[in-house]
Amino acid sequence: LENGFFKAEDSSDKPAFSIVIPPPNVTGVLHMGHALNNVIQDIMCRYRRLLGYNVLWMPGTDHAGIATQNVVERDLAARGKTRDELGREEFIEEVWRWREKSGGAIINQLKRLGASCDWERERFTMDEGLSDAVRKVFVRLYKEGLIYEGQYIINWCPRCRTALADLEVEYEDKDSYMYYIRYPFKDQKKGLTVATTRPETMFGDTAVAVNPNDPRFSDLTETQVMLPLTDRMIPIIRDDYVDTEVGTGALKVTPAHDPNDFNLGEKHGLEKLKVIDDGGCMLAPAGKFEGLDRFECRKQAVEALAELGLLEKKEPLKHSVGNCYRCHTDVEPSISKQWFVKVAPLAERASEAVRSGRTRIIPETWNKTYFDWMDNIRDWCISRQIWWGHRIPVWKCSDCRAVIVEEVDPTVCPTCGSKEIVQETDVLDTWFSSALWPFSTMGWPENTDLLKTFYPTNVLVTGFDILFFWVARMMMMGIHFMDDEVPFDDVYIHALVRDEHGKKMSKSKGNVIDPLKVIDEYGADAFRFTLAAFAA
Repeated sequence: LENGFFKAEDSSDKPAFSIVIPPPNVTGVLHMGHALNNVIQDIMCRYRRLLGYNVLWMPGTDHAGIATQNVVERDLAARGKTRDELGREEFIEEVWRWREKSGGAIINQLKRLGASCDWERERFTMDEGLSDAVRKVFVRLYKEGLIYEGQYIINWCPRCRTALADLEVEYEDKDSYMYYIRYPFKDQKKGLTVATTRPETMFGDTAVAVNPNDPRFSDLTETQVMLPLTDRMIPIIRDDYVDTEVGTGALKVTPAHDPNDFNLGEKHGLEKLKVIDDGGCMLAPAGKFEGLDRFECRKQAVEALAELGLLEKKEPLKHSVGNCYRCHTDVEPSISKQWFVKVAPLAERASEAVRSGRTRIIPETWNKTYFDWMDNIRDWCISRQIWWGHRIPVWKCSDCRAVIVEEVDPTVCPTCGSKEIVQETDVLDTWFSSALWPFSTMGWPENTDLLKTFYPTNVLVTGFDILFFWVARMMMMGIHFMDDEVPFDDVYIHALVRDEHGKKMSKSKGNVIDPLKVIDEYGADAFRFTLAAFAA
């Protein structure tokens, strides 16, 4: 470091070789996965330097929106304060203070590991240059019609009180029940029986669906059923989406709380009735259960159904439940107004780049996973209901309702001249800024010498667990914004470090090994050699 041996030259006669570091969370401390990932990159960079290359290994950290906000909120709580008491601006200042004090820990730990990055070039996803790049990308995508605001089913964490991307939801098998509930016909005598794991959502049902080809319902003449525990009649709809092999063949349709039901609701013009609020409590359509926590409502509603003779049976069931990847609260699918990227056109080009071999994924067994994701991609929800992050650069005019999206903060509405304009309060998903990492860290949108010399990068080294989160999104953004240039020639995917039982290491399981303790005991070289020897 003192002799500047790891510095890259912005331009040089030597051949160029570049790697961008997968930016660790600013809240993070070095773990075994980081250690393996960085040792592999270090070997590649040192090897190329020995061959006489001009090598750039670009370091930096990610602002980790939800994780960092949680850390700072816990710190405030220990001092008897909340973010709402501070207000948005003071809270953001508090996060920056925390970052100055504690946010550099992982960088110093990477240096102890011996990572030969060009440390003077360290970047941060919230620094000024990267923030400008984020703004430019958002505005351009919006003006190209690839960013829009719309109602859609999103994954909602009632604890963190924010939307989550599909890939920020972790699934865990839990013991539960399948409840069989009779929805009576008007005469109360018979009815249709539906099967559900979530009786609390029934208050948001706006139809029951059956398959028109299901012989069990060929004689059905009724057109409506009574929604139990309410005084509402809801229609019976026919759609071949309903799987005749699953449950009873009659499907409760809750368009505001299930992504498949949302699509059915759109097709049949059904009302979307939200019955669970952002904190996980029941809303007015739940009648006497209004205000109850969703799981308490489930318990009480099931008891009430049993008393009325409408609960036909309940069967024990082990099924997969989505949890928030940060706090492990059960995620609630919920209809919400959010900002989205239309990713299909971007994904198509990113798929083609791998299919044609412009970017190689090594080992190529991961190609199938990559193509499965890219070919079946859903629009990307990019808004988060938190304060720490890149605030969405959209203003709305309070007078004429015009929407203003510009690179420079507006002071008046360009449509009507009003000064009553209000900025969107949401921030962008952390992965939005890290998707720009290979070019934003090199000075884009300026056409810098660094960018000319080192983009596209030669290789990206990463674990398979962020192949879609990060790699696929960098491919989409890189190709779109860098004149069809892929962001890297090769993606080298290494295994995850696991414990002796093959389990993923995690603090909650208590099976982690602290790399710094290993370095203290055996030295960095022995530690690095062991990781390199084990790398598969």
